[in-house]
Amino acid sequence: MLTYERACWAAGCRRLAGVDEAGRGPWAGPVVAAAVMLEPAFAMAEDDRLLRGLTDSKQLSPARREFFFDLLHGRAEVCLGVGRAEVAEIDALNILRATHLAMARALGQLHPAPEFALMDGRPVPGLPCPSQAIVRGDALSLSIAAASVIAKVTRDRWMLDYDRLYPAYGFARHKGYGTAVHQRALRACGPCPLHRRSFRPVRVALGLT
Repeated sequence: MLTYERACWAAGCRRLAGVDEAGRGPWAGPVVAAAVMLEPAFAMAEDDRLLRGLTDSKQLSPARREFFFDLLHGRAEVCLGVGRAEVAEIDALNILRATHLAMARALGQLHPAPEFALMDGRPVPGLPCPSQAIVRGDALSLSIAAASVIAKVTRDRWMLDYDRLYPAYGFARHKGYGTAVHQRALRACGPCPLHRRSFRPVRVALGLT
């Protein structure tokens, strides 16, 4: 999980960020990105202890995600940034460009600024620093895995808050994804301000498709 990090650190890059997103697929809510810089000595010393098992957030139980979220937030050796793109931006730009915007915003929250970033997935234009894209990077890079957890837990918590504002849709259960429960609620109640009008199921509910 540190192969990519070690290569960057060996090349003299000390401020290295891992970046990942959560929420590209849901029908509702923002898309959220996180950027995480791990102090090299901490990452290398702790890889077999505290950080053991840290991987792609989708492969972790909710309890393990919360554990790593709290651990990463509580360490001086970890620098975190979170960015989001709102529903209006998703509808105006499309989900891919909005995701890239959220990633750039997350990197912009890091202080000091990163020298280089490891990104999950495909290349991302318009970032504030050079980057390398790694397919399935959240399962191959500890920094990206950390960002995956921060983005996922942050977004899930926001969706819990939104559930209290719009209880008819079940956001606490499905976090905005297109489950059968969400589909039935959307048909019964129509969309709320959190729904992405550019997504086909929402357009169908509005009678636009």
